[in-house]
Amino acid sequence: MNFTSLEYLIFLAIAFLIYFLLGQKARIYWLLGCSYYFYGCWNPKYALLMLFSTLITYLSGLFIGKSKTERQKKIYVFLSFFVNLAILFVFKYYSFSVGALNRLFALKIPETLNLLLPVGISFYTFQALSYTLDVYRKDVEVERNFFRYALFVSFFPQLVAGPIEKSKDLLKQFYVKHPFSWERFHQGVLWIAIGFFYKLVIADRAAMVVNQVYNHLDSYQDGGGLYLIAATVLFAIQIYFDFHAYSTIAKGSALMMGYHLSQNFKKPYFAVSIKDFWRRWHVSLSSWFKEYLYFPLGGSRKGFWRTQINLMIVFMVSGLWHGAAWTFVVWGALHGAYQVIENLVQRDSNSKNNTSLLKKVFKIIFTFCLVDFAWIFFRANSMGDAFKVIGNLFDFGKPIGADLLGCSGVEMVILLVACAAVFGLELISEKVDLLKFLYNRNIVVRYTFYYILIFAVIIFGIYGPGFDAQEFIYFQF
Repeated sequence: MNFTSLEYLIFLAIAFLIYFLLGQKARIYWLLGCSYYFYGCWNPKYALLMLFSTLITYLSGLFIGKSKTERQKKIYVFLSFFVNLAILFVFKYYSFSVGALNRLFALKIPETLNLLLPVGISFYTFQALSYTLDVYRKDVEVERNFFRYALFVSFFPQLVAGPIEKSKDLLKQFYVKHPFSWERFHQGVLWIAIGFFYKLVIADRAAMVVNQVYNHLDSYQDGGGLYLIAATVLFAIQIYFDFHAYSTIAKGSALMMGYHLSQNFKKPYFAVSIKDFWRRWHVSLSSWFKEYLYFPLGGSRKGFWRTQINLMIVFMVSGLWHGAAWTFVVWGALHGAYQVIENLVQRDSNSKNNTSLLKKVFKIIFTFCLVDFAWIFFRANSMGDAFKVIGNLFDFGKPIGADLLGCSGVEMVILLVACAAVFGLELISEKVDLLKFLYNRNIVVRYTFYYILIFAVIIFGIYGPGFDAQEFIYFQF
């Protein structure tokens, strides 16, 4: 069930209305049923897989809580991680791993198990495992109500593409009674409308160019550098607004019922360094890796060079988390290498505090170029395709044409105007809380903005007959 589909809006409306007609205890069961229905619309059989993962981590939490010794607790933590990561390996990494072994040692192990990758398996697996570690560290109390814990793992607004919530943030919210609030309802609907704008007006329109170029690279090898640069920049736009759209719609859907999800994006393309970029991009995943992998590896406590090794490990694992392909590994390794180089430069630099506007603008542009170069590997269909793009980036000569660009000039103008408007508002929001400003306006101003936003989606959104609707990119992870 796609977030931007009519089916989802009908589903959300029914879930919302019945939620507020029920008592507090019944609401948990209702939301749990809605969440499993939502996931089951994609593949009912794999809802059982999520249930199994939920049961394992729930039981591990109970056993950890009852354990008398540290050794027993570590055994249950190990078993929880082993079972869940084994499931993740079978469904997501088996073919990649076996293929690598076959090529390395000339083996003939079957490389496919004919298993469909469950939507969002990496998201709900990491969320469930974070609970195991939180219980082990005594950051949260053991959750004894299985249904409440199952809702924490499967909560439908953020189930298949995050944000990855920590148990100490989301689980406790299921204990609180949320009375209906017009303010929360209006805010939630506004977030959903903004998410629709990000996805249908910007991300899917950018995808027209990106898919045309990256899926037909042979047409751009001789003199098509301008198209490759355009498609690569537009992929940075596409993936940002695609993923931001999902997180924004998820935030709005949860807020309508009184639940607050963590902020997943903080204007990442205004970052002045790669380290700053990862404080702003996919914040929940960055936080997960920092807390549950980087710190256990030693973080920055064991010397400069050990810190750099830890960073490389974290980012290469992050690459693999995104996908079982060498392109994702290289993407993660590039970001790790960027941070290591940054740390080396800052270590030897004597002028770290120059904050002039010109220097800040240069840093933003330079950081975006580094991020965008890494996106080539993220988007390319193979390592060979990635090197085709890189090898032809500055080979110009082909004339501009809509047939090669994948969309008309009018579509490009709409895309550029929409991007300029959003990035302009993001820039202003560095100094002014725009949503608070909007909420403080009178009803005429507020509803004028709402209607403009809704009609912009209806008029300029990419959908309808003949259009291949784009699934959210992070669904595959």
